[in-house]
Amino acid sequence: MFSVYGVTGQSFRGSLEKMVAIPGLIAARRSRGINQDGEERGPEMRVFRRDNHDDGQYHKAAQAYRQMLRTSTEREPILHAYQLMSRDVLTLRPDTRVDDAWRQLAARGLGQAPVLDKTLKLVGLVSVQDLLMVINVEGDTVRDILSRSVADVMISPVVSTDPITDIRRVARVLLDYQLSGLPVVNEQAELVGILTRSDILRALVNDPPLSLWA
Repeated sequence: MFSVYGVTGQSFRGSLEKMVAIPGLIAARRSRGINQDGEERGPEMRVFRRDNHDDGQYHKAAQAYRQMLRTSTEREPILHAYQLMSRDVLTLRPDTRVDDAWRQLAARGLGQAPVLDKTLKLVGLVSVQDLLMVINVEGDTVRDILSRSVADVMISPVVSTDPITDIRRVARVLLDYQLSGLPVVNEQAELVGILTRSDILRALVNDPPLSLWA
């Protein structure tokens, strides 16, 4: 489940298929249909089969992989956003100066930060790329500030995801809307984390059974 938040509050809550129909929401490529959990894969996910003339190497590799699955550690399958999201989230205010926002992101090595209003409700998302559109940085010195505050450059309205959302669907939103991260917001409209492309890639690297796609 996904939601859209802006300065006037929540404007949408629903499935990915309904969200992509919203006009003007972060111009993006249209998503292909994505199956609900448990449904069969659609025609866009092709299955390649090998013929009977294999030299046996494929079957040996498959057997070794199955053996690894049997002997892997007892980690639970990674299926939902809350399992990968970062809970220690740097947040910014709309009135934060753009140079101060850049310094905070740089100090923590982050690429983006959710923007919360005075009531701690999500109103936008700002990235390093957004900030570098309005400031020039030479070394650690910020020069030529073209905008004053985060509100001038943040993405708003911004897409967010529920904690219990299929990782594959989150990845599709990140790709189609060209985002590097999604704020994770619970049913009470409270920010509880952020899920980035790096989080998903790190899981792929560190999870030998690749249960992320199970």
